[in-house]
Amino acid sequence: MAGLTGRALIASRCAKFFKNGDFVNLGIGVPLMCVNYLPEGVDIWLEAEIGTVGSGAVPKWENVDVDVIDAGGQPASIIKGGSVYDHETSFAFIRGGHIDAAVLGTLQVDQEGNIANWTIPGKFVPGMGGAMDLCAGVKKIIVATDHCEKSGKSKILKKCTLPLTGANCVTDIVTEKCYFEVTPEGLLLKEIAQEYTVEDILACTEADVIVPDKIGVME
Repeated sequence: MAGLTGRALIASRCAKFFKNGDFVNLGIGVPLMCVNYLPEGVDIWLEAEIGTVGSGAVPKWENVDVDVIDAGGQPASIIKGGSVYDHETSFAFIRGGHIDAAVLGTLQVDQEGNIANWTIPGKFVPGMGGAMDLCAGVKKIIVATDHCEKSGKSKILKKCTLPLTGANCVTDIVTEKCYFEVTPEGLLLKEIAQEYTVEDILACTEADVIVPDKIGVME
């Protein structure tokens, strides 16, 4: 995967967290790109909150089944061996701790592992969806996000200022610039993308960062 940058690099790095056979929920946007970068020998079962296990690739328009859609109302598919079930069962999987990992986008994330990804006060949103349940019930919460807002302001904060989706739940944060592991002591800088330095990361991160002696290269 040498040469990947930006959101493709984020998705590629997030995919490396998965083990063969994992039961995974992927958020909309960059998280869904993870399936394009699964390591060799790793197959996962994708759970969609709308009520499917075994979500497949987006079908071509000539193969669309109008009864099979994703949570955003877009055409979807189900792989061989997959299943369809009601919403109650879907959230029983999530709330019951049966999902191994979830990858979520975010508006803000902080050094305590808090995540705010569902609303900006004053702006209309249809609701939180299943994000709150994922944050409460999934063992590993991986945040996949641009490091900064379009204005240049860091999205990796000391403390989230927007309404929280989940508290102390994030385990890992992956941006186009680096990968942080969330620890009780703070954000541990584990890997840096090739074109950046430690100084670059510290300059664009509001959160306190723990810099170890050895840091890997994100790829």
